[in-house]
Amino acid sequence: MTYAITQTCCSDATCVSVCPVNCIHPTPEEPDFGRTEMLYIDPRSCIDCGACADACPVEAVFPVDSLPAAQQEYGPLNAAYFADREGPEQAPEGPNFHVWGEPVFARSLPSDFAKLRVAVVGTGPAGMYAAEDLLLHTSAEVTLIDRLPVAGGLIRYGVAPDHLSTKRAGDTFGRFHAHPRVRMHLGVEVGRDLTPEELAAHHDAVIYAVGAPAGRRLGIPGEDLPGSICATTFVSWYNAHPEVAPGAVDLSAERVVVVGTGNVALDAARILVSDPDALAAGDIAGHALDALRAGSVREVVLLGRRGPEDAAYTRSELLALKHLDGVELVVDDHDPRTGATIDAAAPGDKAALLRDVPREAVDWSGPPPRGRRIVFRFHSAPVEALGDAGLRAVRVTDRANGATDNGASGANGATDKGTDGLEIPAGLLLRAVGQRGLPVTGLPYDEATGTVPHEGGRVAGRPGTYVVGWIKRGPTGGIGANRTCAAETVGTLLADAVGGALPAPEHGAKAFHRLVRRRNRRVVDARGLAEIDRTEKALGLRDGRPRVKLATVPELVAAARGGRRPYPADPRARPAAHASAGRSADRCAGDGRTVARLRTGCRAAAGAGCSAAAGADRCSKSPGVHLTHPQLHRGRQALHT
Repeated sequence: MTYAITQTCCSDATCVSVCPVNCIHPTPEEPDFGRTEMLYIDPRSCIDCGACADACPVEAVFPVDSLPAAQQEYGPLNAAYFADREGPEQAPEGPNFHVWGEPVFARSLPSDFAKLRVAVVGTGPAGMYAAEDLLLHTSAEVTLIDRLPVAGGLIRYGVAPDHLSTKRAGDTFGRFHAHPRVRMHLGVEVGRDLTPEELAAHHDAVIYAVGAPAGRRLGIPGEDLPGSICATTFVSWYNAHPEVAPGAVDLSAERVVVVGTGNVALDAARILVSDPDALAAGDIAGHALDALRAGSVREVVLLGRRGPEDAAYTRSELLALKHLDGVELVVDDHDPRTGATIDAAAPGDKAALLRDVPREAVDWSGPPPRGRRIVFRFHSAPVEALGDAGLRAVRVTDRANGATDNGASGANGATDKGTDGLEIPAGLLLRAVGQRGLPVTGLPYDEATGTVPHEGGRVAGRPGTYVVGWIKRGPTGGIGANRTCAAETVGTLLADAVGGALPAPEHGAKAFHRLVRRRNRRVVDARGLAEIDRTEKALGLRDGRPRVKLATVPELVAAARGGRRPYPADPRARPAAHASAGRSADRCAGDGRTVARLRTGCRAAAGAGCSAAAGADRCSKSPGVHLTHPQLHRGRQALHT
């Protein structure tokens, strides 16, 4: 029996480091590392030890004979990677299937070197890999800073809520949040609460890991109509990002058009047509779950400017769509090149995965057929978003109407050779054509690439300042790609430290702590982050879900501060009596349960019309009422006796 790596592979190569027989490839030392969709296990040399499965942070490794039905393809998929490669070369002496190389300690400091103090701005995968590298290879002290009051970055707000295994990578990073050499300041924004110069003055070095949060534009007329939004906004919406309002997405239309065929586009399509009850098993935002249950979406159209051989999605994401219960996949056969490419594809080609998907010439003049489906429309690009007060349809290139890939192009390559094209009626347009970084206060910025200019992670012209992740290399690679990216940046930083190139900090750690607290009174530390996690899991336990995410900054901050108060099993139950509790009481007089002050304003239950302002500790209608439940800690409503 051998093992196989499956859909949720994050490619961070933790499995490679523990394999005793070097059967997992490509390794970080090989040219293909970072270029393949995932890592693969060679069945010819796997000895069934299970070390890779134990080490995998996202639970992506399973015995081939135990793969569930939806992942049976991954046994042959792993083996196919090695089909044209030579078998493993056994060491001259001993049973190992490879020759052991000399140990290398590329990122370390001399034992007598003074302890460094490094700030990491951003707590997503890139920032946390950099922090992990520093903590494991040096005696450095690390300050973690994030503009949001909760850590996680891409893992919390970018990974789809039904990919819980992928989100478990956050548990690996979470063990460093409470590390004795880590200080955490969440809810602090550099450029708003602190200047880059102030941050640098308190640390030997600063690493910026701020990602690429902006979505690329299409450059077509009507792109800014209501109902046309960036896919990054949609992803943030269903992941409960506090900067995207619960009402930001309207799902009242039956058809949605998604421009792009990358993994983000497939994630969006899958969420839109999945059974909401199945999504409830993940950590999707409560408001998104309610909207999907009440929504009318039955069909999602994926537009790809090029053919299926050039689609940007990975095989694993397409395979996941093919196993989606109750959802039909269809290839729009409007262009003969699409079917010809699929039929001619070799077994290992990406287009070959569509061979068993039905093809039809889709009639766009009417509403979608009954049921739920995803339509792949290749060789077609958006030309214009149509509508007055809101999106009504999307005009796209259509070979039948004379449009070809040789016509005039928009920003994303949309083409139209002097024809009206084809109108696809839709009420929502999602732009999933890539992301880009935004300018970082105080740092140089390359407008063309959306990145910070650097040399091996070192910011040009800013001694002691470094970048890592998408703001460094652009929006390429998944979670695991940040490990090697962080290793390069940390290696450059340590080389600069040894070479005496780092400016000495002007102030100490305590001075920085006082500065942050003076500028921002709502800072969340590691203890507060643990309380947020505990609160969300408690709410999830109540609703039969893994967690219920808090979706606003006030909710998150209140949970971080209110963690000393226990939470009852059912926060909707009214206490028998509590009106006699005093103004400053911390226990309900009726049932002894914990009460809390109203932190963010009162919205009274049952239409009682309470107008208590933020900071009030009493309801304006019933002055004796106190707050007794997790929801009330977050200021959502007051219960009245």
